[in-house]
Amino acid sequence: MKERLIRQRELTARLNTYRDEYYNQNAPSVSDAVYDRLFDELTELEEETGVVMSNSPTQTVGYPVVSRLPQAKHDIPLLSLDKTKLISELLAFQDGRTVDFSLKLDGLTTEIIYEGGLLQRLSTRGDGDIGEDITHNAEAIEGIPVQIPYKERLVVAGESFIHCNDFERLRQKLVDSTGKPYRNSRNLAAGSVRAYNSAVCAKRCVHFLPFAVIEGLPEIEAETDSKRMKLAKLTEFGFGRVRSIQFATANNDMMDLHIKVLRDKAAEEDLPIDGLVMTYDSISYSRTCGRTGHHFKDGLAFKFEDELFETRLDHIEWTPTRSGEISPVAVFDTVEIDGCEVSRATLHNLSFIEGLELMPGNRILVSKRNMIIPQVEENLDRGDFSMEVLVPSLCPCCGYQTMIHTTQKRTDGEQKLTKTLFCHNPNCASQNLRKFVHFVGKKAMDIDGLSEATLEQFIARGWLQDFTDIYRLDNHRDEIIRMDGFGERSWQRLWDAIQKSRNTTFERYLIAMDIPMIGNTASAALGRCFDQSLRAFEVAVDSGYDFTQLPDFGETLHNNIHEWFSVEENRILWEELKPMVNIEKKETAMSVVQDNPFVGKTLVVTGKVEPYTRDGINAKIYSLGAKAGSSVSKNTDYLICGENAGSKLAKAQALGVAVLSPAEFFRMIGE
Repeated sequence: MKERLIRQRELTARLNTYRDEYYNQNAPSVSDAVYDRLFDELTELEEETGVVMSNSPTQTVGYPVVSRLPQAKHDIPLLSLDKTKLISELLAFQDGRTVDFSLKLDGLTTEIIYEGGLLQRLSTRGDGDIGEDITHNAEAIEGIPVQIPYKERLVVAGESFIHCNDFERLRQKLVDSTGKPYRNSRNLAAGSVRAYNSAVCAKRCVHFLPFAVIEGLPEIEAETDSKRMKLAKLTEFGFGRVRSIQFATANNDMMDLHIKVLRDKAAEEDLPIDGLVMTYDSISYSRTCGRTGHHFKDGLAFKFEDELFETRLDHIEWTPTRSGEISPVAVFDTVEIDGCEVSRATLHNLSFIEGLELMPGNRILVSKRNMIIPQVEENLDRGDFSMEVLVPSLCPCCGYQTMIHTTQKRTDGEQKLTKTLFCHNPNCASQNLRKFVHFVGKKAMDIDGLSEATLEQFIARGWLQDFTDIYRLDNHRDEIIRMDGFGERSWQRLWDAIQKSRNTTFERYLIAMDIPMIGNTASAALGRCFDQSLRAFEVAVDSGYDFTQLPDFGETLHNNIHEWFSVEENRILWEELKPMVNIEKKETAMSVVQDNPFVGKTLVVTGKVEPYTRDGINAKIYSLGAKAGSSVSKNTDYLICGENAGSKLAKAQALGVAVLSPAEFFRMIGE
C-alpha cells in the first residue's frame, strides 16, 4: 500500500508538471502517448488505493468562485495551545509520560470532515467554535485527499501553510490588502485559503499537513490508545505527516538535542515553523487533562526566540506622564505577531531612541518580547538621526519648555548615561489628569465610575484641584446630574463608590499617594513593618528611618520616600486626606507550615502563575513564612518561573539561583 501511494504521488507531480508545460508554457517535453500512459496508470492506482488527492490531474480541473464564506461550526472546539519558552516547563509538562514532540507549522489551522470516504467540508479554525467554510478551495491545496478508502466519519485538523522558498518567490509579486508585500508566510497562507476564487488559492502553493485526528478511527484508539498511531493511519489515506519525536524520559540535554533535530528537519524540508509542540500520546490520559476557554491542557507549545517583523515607523508619540517625564511611543504600520495586530511600542527614553537612530519613515524590526510586550528591536535605515529635529522643544500637552535630563546608572559593572525628556510645569493638564487616574485606580483607592474621561471633565470644570476634592464632589451634585451621560442614578452610583473607597487599607493609601517606586510589593512590606499604621510610618519618616534595612529596599527607594515627604504640597495632601479615610487593619497572622522548604527564604516570581494574580502568589509566598522579592539578586533563593517569563530568568540563571516551574513550587508546598 505504501509503495503504491508513493508511486501515486510521483505520478501526480509529474503529470502536473507536464500539464503546466503543455497548457501554460506551450513547450511539452513528452508526447501525448507518454502522457496518456502515465495518466492511465494513475487512474488505476487511485482505484486500487481508494485515495484521490485534491491536485490529481484525473479530476476535472475547475476553480469555483464563491460570493462569501459561510460560517462553519466545529462540533469539537479547535482550541489554541498554552505556550512556554522554557525547557524546564516542557520537562515539568512531560513528567515521565510518553509524549510526541513535533514541528509547529506557521500557517492557518484547518479542519477537514469526511463522510462515506468523500470530503464534505474544509474550514478554518476561526475563534475555535466557529470558523469559515472554505470547501471550494479544497482542490487548490496540496496534500488534501478528496476521496479516501475510510467510509466512517473522519475529522482531521492540520495546518495550511506555504513553504519558505515558495513564499520568498511569491512575495516578490504579490501584495496584501493594504497594497504592501506580505510580511510573513502565515499571512499569505491565511489570505490564500480564504480567497473567494479558488483559482487564486491554486496559484499560491498552499500545502496541508495533519496534526490531529479529532473524530474517527475508534478501532485504532481501542487497540493502541495512541494519537501517534491515529496520525500514522492517515498516511494510508494519502495525507503527509508532520515530523515528530516520541519519548518517555527526558532531561535538559536530551531536550536540547530533540529541539535541534526538529529544527534541522524543518530547515531541510523548507517548512515554516514558529516553534514545537509537545502533546501526551495517550488518548485516554489526554481526556483527563481538561481545558480552559483558550486551550486544551494535554499539549504545550514551545516558542523559539522572539521573531522579528519588518515594518515602517510612522511617527513618535510624546505623552507626559504623571511624574513629568514625557514618554515616547513608536507608532508603526500594523504587523501581526502571534495572532495579534501590533502597531505601537514603547521607546523607553531618549537614549534608547538615540541608540537606534530612529526617525519617522525608517524601516524597523519589531517583536513581542516573551510573547507579551511589543518592542522595537532594530532600525534598518540608520544614518539620518537628528535629536534636534526629533525631540519636541515644547510639551505636547501644555506648551511648556521641555528639558532633557541625564542620569547615570551602573549596569553590569559599567556606568551608563540615560537621557529622558521632561516637562516641569506643575500645572500641566496631562500630568495632573494621570495623577488622578492613578489615585482612583483599582490598586489605589479603587473608585469605580471615575473614568479618565469623567475625571478630565471634572478637572476642566475646576471641581478637582487635588485628591481631597473627590470626597467633596457632592458640592457639585446638581451640576453633575445635568451633564451628558449622567443622571440621578449615575450620580448615586458614583457617590456610593466614592464613599466605599473611604474604607481602605494601608497599602492602597500608600499606593494612591504615588510615591515613586511604591507599588504592591513595597507597600505590603511597609504595612508589615509598621503594623499598617499610617502614624507609625509618619514617625519613622520624620525620625530619618533607614528604609534600606527592609528586604529589597535599595537606596533609591529609601530616598524616594524621604524626598516625597519633604515636599510641602505632598505633606499637606497626606494630612488633609488622612481624616477622610478609614484604614482597615488586615489580618496579619500567617498560617505558616513550618516544615515547608521556603520558610525564611526569598522567592521572586516572573511570568504568569495560574490561577494566581501577582498579588495573590506573593500573598501565598508570605503565608509560607517566606519573603516575596521584586527583583532577582544574589540574595534570591528561588525564582518561580511562570508562563511568558521575562528577563529575570536570564539573571537567575547567571547568578545560579534555583528556578522552579509553578508545578514544582505547588508540589513542594503540597498543593
